[in-house]
Amino acid sequence: MAWKNIENPHPNGVRVQEALAERGVATRIVETLEGSPTAATAAAQLDIEVGQVCNSLVFNADGGPLLILASGGHNVDLDRVARELGFESIHRPDADFVREFTGQPIGGVAPVGHPAAIRTIVDTHLANWEVVWAAGGHPHYVFPTSFDELVSITRGEPLDVGVH
Repeated sequence: MAWKNIENPHPNGVRVQEALAERGVATRIVETLEGSPTAATAAAQLDIEVGQVCNSLVFNADGGPLLILASGGHNVDLDRVARELGFESIHRPDADFVREFTGQPIGGVAPVGHPAAIRTIVDTHLANWEVVWAAGGHPHYVFPTSFDELVSITRGEPLDVGVH
């Protein structure tokens, strides 16, 4: 695996680690040796299947944030998600919107550690693996977790979000 323990963590990583601890999660955030701009890149570095990568995708849903924790093996069907959740529209926001609501940069958005709670959807496809890997608040930070743990720590709503 191409990762290491973090020696001098970025403040975002500290906030995420603290948020995990507050929720009773004992996992540790680790640092990947290279950036992971895609789920395939992250999977290769972690020596896991692409579907085990938990992409934290922030969307603008009728003017407010919506966090979708999607399997790296899925493209999110935004029309279906909007219908299921009752939104008029869901679209990708700019980096400023993402940072405003998460305090974290695109490419490093964690499921937790945000300034305020964000409505979160957890892709049911992530339940196919015992362990999935999520971002830790920084583009090089990740941590192991599970589908059930993601639902619990985010108070997320399970939903199949993938394009079929």
